[in-house]
Amino acid sequence: MTNFDDHTPMMQQYLRIKADYTQALVFYRMGDFYELFFEDAHKAARLLDITLTHRGKTAGTPIPMAGVPFHAVEGYLAKLVKLGETVVICEQVGDPATSKGPVERKVVRILTPGTVTDEALLDAKQEALLLAVHVYQQHLGLAVLDISSGRFSLLGCELSPDALLAELARLNPAEILISEDSAILSWLDHRPVTKRQPWEFIYETAQHSLCQQFDVKDLQGFDCLHLPAAVIAAGALLQYAKETQKTALVHIQGLRVENASDFIYLDAATRRNLELSQTLAGEFQYSLAWVLDSCQTPMGSRLLRRWLHQPLRHIPTLLARQTAISALMTDYQYEHLQTHLQAIGDCERILARIALKTARPRDLSRLREVFAELPALQQKLALCQSEKVQQLAQAIGDFPALHHLLSGAIVENPPVVIRDGGVLAEGYDAELDELRALSTHAGDYLLQLENKEREATGISTLKIGYNRVSGYYIELTRAQADNAPAHFIRRQTLKNAERFITPELKAFEDKALSAASRALAREKYLYEQLLLELAKEIAPLQQMSMALAELDVLVALSQQADEGQWHAPQLVDHSYLDIQQGRHPVVERVLTQHPFTPNDTHLSPQQRMLIITGPNMGGKSTFMRQTALIVLLAHIGSFVPAQAATIGSIDRIFTRIGSADDLAGGRSTFMVEMTETANILQNATAQSLVLMDEVGRGTSTFDGLALAWAAAVHLIEKIKALTLFATHYFELTSLPEHYRGAANVHVAASDYGEHLVFLHQVQTGAASKSFGLQVAKLAGVPLVVIQAAQHKLHELEQSPLAKKAKNKPAPLQTGLFSEPMIIEKVVEKVRSKPSLVEQNLAALDVDNLTPRAALQHLYELQALLIKQADIKA
Repeated sequence: MTNFDDHTPMMQQYLRIKADYTQALVFYRMGDFYELFFEDAHKAARLLDITLTHRGKTAGTPIPMAGVPFHAVEGYLAKLVKLGETVVICEQVGDPATSKGPVERKVVRILTPGTVTDEALLDAKQEALLLAVHVYQQHLGLAVLDISSGRFSLLGCELSPDALLAELARLNPAEILISEDSAILSWLDHRPVTKRQPWEFIYETAQHSLCQQFDVKDLQGFDCLHLPAAVIAAGALLQYAKETQKTALVHIQGLRVENASDFIYLDAATRRNLELSQTLAGEFQYSLAWVLDSCQTPMGSRLLRRWLHQPLRHIPTLLARQTAISALMTDYQYEHLQTHLQAIGDCERILARIALKTARPRDLSRLREVFAELPALQQKLALCQSEKVQQLAQAIGDFPALHHLLSGAIVENPPVVIRDGGVLAEGYDAELDELRALSTHAGDYLLQLENKEREATGISTLKIGYNRVSGYYIELTRAQADNAPAHFIRRQTLKNAERFITPELKAFEDKALSAASRALAREKYLYEQLLLELAKEIAPLQQMSMALAELDVLVALSQQADEGQWHAPQLVDHSYLDIQQGRHPVVERVLTQHPFTPNDTHLSPQQRMLIITGPNMGGKSTFMRQTALIVLLAHIGSFVPAQAATIGSIDRIFTRIGSADDLAGGRSTFMVEMTETANILQNATAQSLVLMDEVGRGTSTFDGLALAWAAAVHLIEKIKALTLFATHYFELTSLPEHYRGAANVHVAASDYGEHLVFLHQVQTGAASKSFGLQVAKLAGVPLVVIQAAQHKLHELEQSPLAKKAKNKPAPLQTGLFSEPMIIEKVVEKVRSKPSLVEQNLAALDVDNLTPRAALQHLYELQALLIKQADIKA
């Protein structure tokens, strides 16, 4: 297909356009259809389930083609974008009536997963983010753009796969830009990556592009010069966004630098385990956002998710939100505000489409409704005694001039698109009104003109007619023609009549014959001018939309606090956590038949770790998760599901909960568990909140117990993090005897005869038994298996090693397949004199160990430890 001369003129035009977009699907406008040809046709037919045909020939071969109607194209585009495809829209821009050869066409828009702005192509409550990633001078920089709102930010990131994975989990980008020669491409497997040319990632080019966008001399004012990698990523991202939109991005008016120290760090595993905006099954229902989201606007829902995934550490901001929530709860003010917020809609995305000149008529009618609602909303906000709310009210403002403009410009119920006209209201433009009148009321005008000429000439039989050949004319009989006025110009002579034209009738003819097309052209021009007029106010309008979104979130949190009987937490700046009668917000919402059992949590420098024991299904995981969620809620400024809470300064939240393999990454369940554990032990600090659930259960009893013990000791002694450590290894309950800062608690359960009752209460002290067989019975394990397990359990409990441990303060772990290891004996012997274990530990370069090497060293140390203590399995 390289020799264009072998093809028809239309195919030559198509192929020249396609040559610039080889990796995209080109939607080529032909009349009432968008057509796809050759390989694009085959691919579209497969992805969209549309008919593949062959029509005509070019270069001697049939042309494969597939098409979709132009009026139904949005549904097809939405499907393709969701599948990660890039689509090029090629429209007819020439006039078919005057074109010689194929009508002129050009690309007017490029749709990619990260650059769509059309309402039909976006999830209303989900951001579609475009992310650029770049490595420069051994630093990793990220730039993030939500093109549908104009929000543009950049940040630096540790140059490691785990750090990048954590940011990807937070942002969940729809599309990732990266240089095609980047060394970190392998880190982005299974991600929606778009490769770009290396020359697009140059610092000087990026700096120039950003300065041009923001009309500044340099980037000093954005405080981003210490992040050159991120600046390069931002420049490449901005250039790509301009290419896809084919217009200026006037709604991107600033650049915000995100500082990691301003937020609580959440790694990918923590976000997944806490189910912030979707459950482990990928569903929105039963996530934390599902509980909180009573927002009345889509932009409020999106902001709520951003808050949840990026909890703040700035206490004054959090206290201001708390105060606003408290004020909005007074006299149920939040209910009154919700009524007004319902009418607001998604003005954030509407403003982006206005700036990009893609706004549709109904976008403008919705914006008109927003302006109409603002005065009443401001009256309600004036009653709220909160400095934060008053700041938002000032930012929201009022726009009477724009409301008046749109009220006069747009009809009450406009059509979906401007294509066929009928959008602009009567009285908005005199020329448009005249053209419409000519088109729709030509008969009335001609009747008036006919009566006027009859009166002026005194000829009662004068009549005005029309035909395609002559156009409009005044017809007089032969006898009356001699009395025709001087301004009557003879146009045609018939057998019994004469036909004339007048300057006024000629002017009407010129207008009337093209009135419809000229009216449509005039209306489209005026519509474009209207968009430009609105775009001039884009900065204050964006400020309005951001303030409305924040107000919407605060109103939603007020409703939740009021209806859920949540309370404001006290925030302190030291490592401390005290929760009284805390509850899990999601589990409590789901439990409709029984009340939720609340529990206390207390962690401090004096009690940094709680060793949690108890049966499966007893509530250990719920207790741990609710603690983390309460801390997170406090750091978005929300009230929390507790009777009272004092939340200290938390820099990171880590979770090691549940078991799952990573088949695509070639990692077993135990390897995933150890990788997550390693991440925690390497990155947690004394200000971190750590949740560890069943560490070591993915391997043998001895290996697992040793790993769990060592990890717990490291958290207590070295890291000193605030830790909840749930385990079935009862041997760990002896930790408080050896290490200050650890304490035992358990979730209570009782067995009445053959029945197990879960009390869900967290009580002090270690659990008395694991209830493993009772839980197995509840799960439906056959009775014959349960009975066999009971016999085996009895044998194990009567073993010599088990009898030796009867007088130990901690109960034994009674496994089905191996006898327990008395870890206290190991600890005692290790401490009695210097050992090979201690020598090996001293020689380790811990900071530079890989996870696999660390695991291998643990195995070696464990073997030395067992040998030295003279304990045989």
